[in-house]
Amino acid sequence: MKDIQFTRHRRLRASAGMRSLVRETHLHKEDFIYPIFVIDGENIKNEIASMPGVFQLSMDNLLTEVDEVTSLGIKSVILFGVPYEHDKDEEGTGAFSHNGLVQVATRLIKEKYPELIVVADTCLCEYTSHGHCGVVEGGKILNDASLNLLAKTAISQAEAGADIIAPSNMMDGFVAAIRAGLDEAGFEDVPIMSYAVKYASSYYGPFRDAANGAPQFGDRKTYQMDPANRMEAFREAESDIDEGADFLIVKPALSYQDIIRDVKNYTTLPVVAYNVSGEYSMVKAAAVNGWVDEKSIVLEMLTGMKRAGADLIITYFAKDAARYLDDIK
Repeated sequence: MKDIQFTRHRRLRASAGMRSLVRETHLHKEDFIYPIFVIDGENIKNEIASMPGVFQLSMDNLLTEVDEVTSLGIKSVILFGVPYEHDKDEEGTGAFSHNGLVQVATRLIKEKYPELIVVADTCLCEYTSHGHCGVVEGGKILNDASLNLLAKTAISQAEAGADIIAPSNMMDGFVAAIRAGLDEAGFEDVPIMSYAVKYASSYYGPFRDAANGAPQFGDRKTYQMDPANRMEAFREAESDIDEGADFLIVKPALSYQDIIRDVKNYTTLPVVAYNVSGEYSMVKAAAVNGWVDEKSIVLEMLTGMKRAGADLIITYFAKDAARYLDDIK
């Protein structure tokens, strides 16, 4: 045995204290952005069947949710509006209404929690009768005609007090149009968290239930990215950087950690992983059936996203993960 040469890697794994000492990647509550769905009406708290523990909330229940979020030490939320079908129209005017769902919710939250970072999802699809992220004409989603509506939406959200504008539509030039609109309206200091690298993914299924925003015809493959493509992510990220983005989102996260690392290596901007609804629902379903240990798999999954290069994570697990991190302490 004296002649055998090998390295003893296990020395640094010998105890919990040693493993903690040399741990390279850490999750913090400040990393999490928690999604909240707001709906019109009163006394509404609709649990989303495919997303256990996630709700559509009316304004009178919104602050109770935010109270819980802030008590857990989560510093940021992202808001999605869920209008009823009769409130939708061809141009998605509810997205940029002064009294739109995201706008009202933003003002309500900022009044009580001025330090909480409110990110406004900036898109038209929840508000359009056809369910697409832009203007539709003759069955075609028009790129340039959609940009003005997206800029109007961003301005109205900034006027309501949103700290960050997060455009998710994937129209070409959307960051440039929104940056120009915000600057012209006097919101030069409001940053843009761009859904820069957003794939046309099957992982979004449960979100359609949450936001009531499934397209009424066709799909979104003409404006969201092909899941098979890697180099395209560089082109999309480069365009958004050049147009003035302040953060870059990669969506989804779990099957796209190679892309998260690529984007992180490419830019010095903060990179945001979106841990999407399908990723959430699969873990919840497996945990309910006793197939996985939810706590350990959630922390491992989110740590993997951080290790891949994410600076921040939009995740429906934010409240759960915050509690898990408290347990570790």
